[in-house]
Amino acid sequence: MMEQILANGLYLGAQYALIALGLTLIFSLMNVLNFAHGQMYVFGGFVTYTVVAQLGLPFTVGLLASAVVLAVMGALIERFLFRPVIARSKRDESTMLLAAGIAFFLDAVILLLFGEKQRGVPKVVNGVFNWDMRLIMPYDRILIAALAVALIVGFILFMQYSRTGRAMRALAQDRMAAQLMGVDVDRYSMIGFALGAMLAGLVGGLLVTITGINLGMGGPTSVKAFLMIMIGGAGVISGAIAGGFILGMMESIGLTVLAAYGDVTYLVIFVTLMIFLAIRPQGLMGKPWG
Repeated sequence: MMEQILANGLYLGAQYALIALGLTLIFSLMNVLNFAHGQMYVFGGFVTYTVVAQLGLPFTVGLLASAVVLAVMGALIERFLFRPVIARSKRDESTMLLAAGIAFFLDAVILLLFGEKQRGVPKVVNGVFNWDMRLIMPYDRILIAALAVALIVGFILFMQYSRTGRAMRALAQDRMAAQLMGVDVDRYSMIGFALGAMLAGLVGGLLVTITGINLGMGGPTSVKAFLMIMIGGAGVISGAIAGGFILGMMESIGLTVLAAYGDVTYLVIFVTLMIFLAIRPQGLMGKPWG
């Protein structure tokens, strides 16, 4: 039982952490809460579905297409929507309203392009791993979890050692100081937004083969993403990863222990998180605000 709970928690946590990384990257660079993050995740899933199920191309091509399409979408949204609003508006509420508007717009686009039905693609690999009936995990879930962990590690290495990653970290720490040191703030803000959107698209592409994708998944995904970055600490990359795995483990434990009580699992999780945030509003790794 414990082995199964742990495995399920790690599987959920890896994908959740990847979602939270994209959201926290955008927040740390631009101080923008991207309410459309869940819709970007859904859009990425539908791109993979279109490439794989409708065009008949390999899953890896569909995943790459999701990454490219969402990166371009993120760059365009930052350049032509968020950048002008941030430059001209003196109120933080303006970017929040813009993000909410983009979320509704993407919902409408998804509905027009793909419809509201559940979509999915065939399993990437078949079969089930069975360890003495104590741990049962389909091979496709193991593969997706491994890919998610690999993407997380790749993201960390990119942020730590690449010139672009160091520039974005400097921008996140002190925007004005980075600009004075010669960092092209506009360019790296656009790259960061594109990278955050790309991560959301990749998760959508990974999970379309497991859970499928539908129009209604955007909002709940955004809520979970915000919960994760609040658990770990808003704008903290290590906090986003920790928040993702904590939420994944809580969900795994809740769905196993409270399975007989149906939807009460998420009620318990949300109540627990509200109590935690009331005690420590800056999250596990965030600094006190103000």
